[in-house]
Amino acid sequence: MREMLNKIREPEGISSSKKIGYTTLFCILGMMMGIISKILDTSAINELPYVLQVLDLGNFLSRLGVWLFFGVMISVYSKSPMRAALNVLMFFAGMVGSYYYYTVAVAGFFPKSYMMIWVALTILSPVLAFVCWYAKGKGLVPIILSSAIFMFMTSQTFVFGFWYFDLTHPLELLIWIATILVLYQSPGQIAKVVMIGMVLFIIVGSQVPLYYGLFVLLFLN
Repeated sequence: MREMLNKIREPEGISSSKKIGYTTLFCILGMMMGIISKILDTSAINELPYVLQVLDLGNFLSRLGVWLFFGVMISVYSKSPMRAALNVLMFFAGMVGSYYYYTVAVAGFFPKSYMMIWVALTILSPVLAFVCWYAKGKGLVPIILSSAIFMFMTSQTFVFGFWYFDLTHPLELLIWIATILVLYQSPGQIAKVVMIGMVLFIIVGSQVPLYYGLFVLLFLN
């Protein structure tokens, strides 16, 4: 199994000090992002600087897509699938932990149901990161993985129906473009990824928000 996976993408060596440093950095980054997100979430929009009001950054950071993008980016640029799993886990643990610590300690309430949803996603994140790491490899498997990632990010960016096609949030478009850049390896490779990903989005990807909604309801009940 290891030989087969190494043919797709071979892990790179990294010193112990860099391993500790990078993992700590991702944890701190997650903590900072969690606190910033919660501050924006609890602040009245007219109290924020004009630029943040226009960008609607609070609502943007409350959406799933931006956090999935961070997870994908950390995954594919890690040196090995195990490093990807650990780095993403620490990022989400830091983000979720700081977000809900601020919620309880400063905002003064405890949304247990929604917290459990994010805890569940955090627990799943290492497995997803391990798999996503191979999206930057060679062959058919990375094309399939990249297409699936692109499909999911497209479902977070656009709303698709029989008579309509709309953008969910202006900043989501930047994340969508950034996803293409992160997954890019060659013109031919990214053309296949975008083409297959868009077909998957039209067929099943437009229903991803529905599946996420069912996941949320499962935990709320």
